[in-house]
Amino acid sequence: MKILVCISSVPDTTSKINFTADKSAFDKTGIQWVINPLDEFALTKAVKLQESQGATVTVVNVGTPDTEAVIRKSLAIGANDAIRINQDPKDSYSVAKEIAQIAQNGNYDLILCGKESIDYNGGSVPGMLAQILDKPFVNACIGLEINGSEAKAVREIEGGKETVAVQLPAVIAGQKGMVEETELIIPNMRGIMSARTKPLQVVEPSSADVKVEAMSFESTPARAAVKLVSPDNIDELVRLLHEEAKVI
Repeated sequence: MKILVCISSVPDTTSKINFTADKSAFDKTGIQWVINPLDEFALTKAVKLQESQGATVTVVNVGTPDTEAVIRKSLAIGANDAIRINQDPKDSYSVAKEIAQIAQNGNYDLILCGKESIDYNGGSVPGMLAQILDKPFVNACIGLEINGSEAKAVREIEGGKETVAVQLPAVIAGQKGMVEETELIIPNMRGIMSARTKPLQVVEPSSADVKVEAMSFESTPARAAVKLVSPDNIDELVRLLHEEAKVI
């Protein structure tokens, strides 16, 4: 079995988000980059299938050279090799189109990814990828079993869970539950050292077909200063809750 895992490089959740002076782009200065957490669940599941079914695992990333540290971490976690599509990701469609090109050329049996990235939270790439490839698609997957050419997936739906079976090849977009947080693999020294010698292929994009352009960004308003009210001044507390907080 050949598995392709789609990896995004995203800011660490503790990063302070700023924009450039003209508000036209995200300011990357001083940002610590990590594997998109939802992609990490998918990668861990792929490595488990590698161990149980002898699968080979390839990670693919659409990004510039500064994403290679994150890609190497994916290799340290257990992927066999990696592909970086040398393009600054601009929108979901162009990312999905480039990954689809890799998937078609590689004849992968299973394509795994997180249901969304935690930076823009668009959630569009997995569905677009499945549509371009004309393959079955399961979103919000919280459980996955592979039996021969069939994948049985459990996904979240409103008010419950649904179990579906699809024929491979298929695109599965996962989240926490595909594996548990306690099962996420922390690279050890052996994995880190072996990642240095694993193949990392850089390919040029097939096109520059971008459908969406970000015009400007705006930070959320700063929180107002905390106001302290004496416990004896109930009237003032009521007034503030009514006139300023507008909760009563």
